Amino acid sequence: MMENMWHQHLLRVHYKATDQMGVVHHANYISWFEIGRTEMMRHLGIAYRKMEELGLLLPVLDVNVKYHKPAYYDDCVAIYTSLATFSPIRLTFNYEVRRLSDMECQENNVQHKLSSERMGELLTSGQTVHMWLNQQWKPARLNKVAPDIYKQLNDLLNH
Repeated sequence: MMENMWHQHLLRVHYKATDQMGVVHHANYISWFEIGRTEMMRHLGIAYRKMEELGLLLPVLDVNVKYHKPAYYDDCVAIYTSLATFSPIRLTFNYEVRRLSDMECQENNVQHKLSSERMGELLTSGQTVHMWLNQQWKPARLNKVAPDIYKQLNDLLNH
């Protein structure tokens, strides 16, 4: 099942992401969640651009973040994203941001992969809830508007 599979996206912490205390500013984690989510969808063949061309929008309804430990400048971090729940109207994603050692980063230097395993030290965990909307910002049932995308997500979650 997809809920047990995590998509990995690696990145290095840029200096501009840190605050005066020398740690990654808390708001950056939500941006990283977005990176993880969009890259996971792209990796699965469902790019946001394709969804928008079909007239679909996927705004965030809710964000939850738990900060466990800070990330620092030049850390190698893995953003892990999984699809937690899915319906014709809503999607929920889970996230973990983990610090990898230099060795783990070099050995694991695949930008995108799906795995049930997550590596590294847990820094942040969270969840976002989204709703499918049309261009008029009205709820859209994915199974009616884009049945191929609905089937693909449904198959992923149930395999």
